[in-house]
Amino acid sequence: MLQRFYCLPSLDRAYSALLEDLEQRGLLSEMLVAMFGEFGRTPRINNTMGRDHWGPCQSAVLAGGGIRGGQVYGASDKHAAYPVEHPVTPDDLLATIYYALGLAPESEVHDPQGRPWRITHGQPILALW
Repeated sequence: MLQRFYCLPSLDRAYSALLEDLEQRGLLSEMLVAMFGEFGRTPRINNTMGRDHWGPCQSAVLAGGGIRGGQVYGASDKHAAYPVEHPVTPDDLLATIYYALGLAPESEVHDPQGRPWRITHGQPILALW
């Protein structure tokens, strides 16, 4: 199913075209492009020949913004079910994006009542730079 035009092939073409265009314009080094979903997919096909939502293991792609290209960070088990090397939480991913923007994870925003809220409790993945 993922080979249908409206799935991965069109995403691959659009994403690579975006990165190529940003590189040609000299913007990729100063712009972080992040692509990720809200969940992974189960390592096994279900009874309807699809995959269900799966939170423990998912993928994210980061390009530009000073990140060294061509890296893979972390690894899953042989079933792609659970992280086994360098697990990253959603807060860590958010902290990494904030780091690229020049914001420290301990930075705070204030709600309408003036109460401080930390922007994330994660830690940036500095090994990507």
